[in-house]
Amino acid sequence: MTTELRVLRSAEWDCWFRQLDLAFGGVPESPQERELWDALTERERSIGVWDGDVCVGTAGAFTFRLSVPGGALVPAAGVTMVSVASTHRRRGILTSMMRRQLDDVFAWGEPLAVLTASEPAIYGRFGYGIATRQLRAEIDTDRVRLSVPEATDDVALRLVPPTEASGACEAVYARLVAERPGMLARRPGWERLPLLDPPESRDGASPLQCVLAERDGETVGFALYSTKPEWAASVPKGTVRLRSTGALDPAAYAAVWRFLCGIDLMSTLQVHNRPVDDPWQHLVSDIRRCAVRVQDGLHVRLVDVGAALEARTYQAPVDVVLEVDDAFCPWNTGRWRLSGDPKGAVCSRTGDAADLALSVRELGAAYLGGQSLASLAGAGLVRELRRGALAEASLAFGSPVAPWLPHGF
Repeated sequence: MTTELRVLRSAEWDCWFRQLDLAFGGVPESPQERELWDALTERERSIGVWDGDVCVGTAGAFTFRLSVPGGALVPAAGVTMVSVASTHRRRGILTSMMRRQLDDVFAWGEPLAVLTASEPAIYGRFGYGIATRQLRAEIDTDRVRLSVPEATDDVALRLVPPTEASGACEAVYARLVAERPGMLARRPGWERLPLLDPPESRDGASPLQCVLAERDGETVGFALYSTKPEWAASVPKGTVRLRSTGALDPAAYAAVWRFLCGIDLMSTLQVHNRPVDDPWQHLVSDIRRCAVRVQDGLHVRLVDVGAALEARTYQAPVDVVLEVDDAFCPWNTGRWRLSGDPKGAVCSRTGDAADLALSVRELGAAYLGGQSLASLAGAGLVRELRRGALAEASLAFGSPVAPWLPHGF
């Protein structure tokens, strides 16, 4: 069967997005969600596969800047809306879209491609490695107590309609981006994403709510959340569902979390996506009653190995030759000498003997400092060719804070 892969035309978006709905279960997105994704879709960076006038494959790439160790914001293609029609599976359509997309990203001069995966097993063969994890929890707020810093009481809290508080929340978010690898600098239009609140998706919960934490008239923290009231034998058993939160200092952070854990008639705080080193875990009285779970977050692919490794800094001096294998993007295959420290880095091709051997997938997993090269070596995925090189590189690639993607795309 003959198919055509081409850049998305503006008039084709409805058909293209309908295929995406079908691939993800067939339940259409709400009008509110559909309108937002229509506005955010970058047509010139999106592709479709067509069988006649029927769309059978979709893929897009948002224009992002991703924070990396050292605080730089690096251009990255946010791979999104990937689907293949169930009638056209196992015909090479996904591979053809990944091939075209990575060729385009390389031509655009963007050293990274990133994505979140509906099924994590799919993208490793295209060179994506799991670079961040996200923490989920259900905190039993009836039994768990928080110990907070003394300065917490100096922080004032104020309930504000989410749309009115958006500017203050975005200002806090923007100040946090460079402090933690894996965060996305939000471009105009993306401030609407945290406010997305279609009634048909609430499942009995309240409309979105917002609390601001303030000190001396300045917003120093926020939380976007909803509440779902429930009763069991006349006893309140409601749930607070945390959408997003951020704070500029420990006292503001503690004030927000104390508020979330103390809302009347609520006995559970649901946390769906937080960093694995989130400080609330040190404030709670009983971590076992928080049902902590971890799953994959951002998948990272180095599209240009040299440019990507030069874009970040390294927490300890490193001088190492990497033998990189990249079957899907062969321009990356070969030996690269990386010399870096906390001030910067240089990475260029070399004919010198290799110190470590790894695939571009493992390099992507370690890139943001969340996955240890030593741990990957323990699984046989990184080979040490010069004694001591693994410890040197593993320390250098690390990050003092866990990388984290705060929202999907």
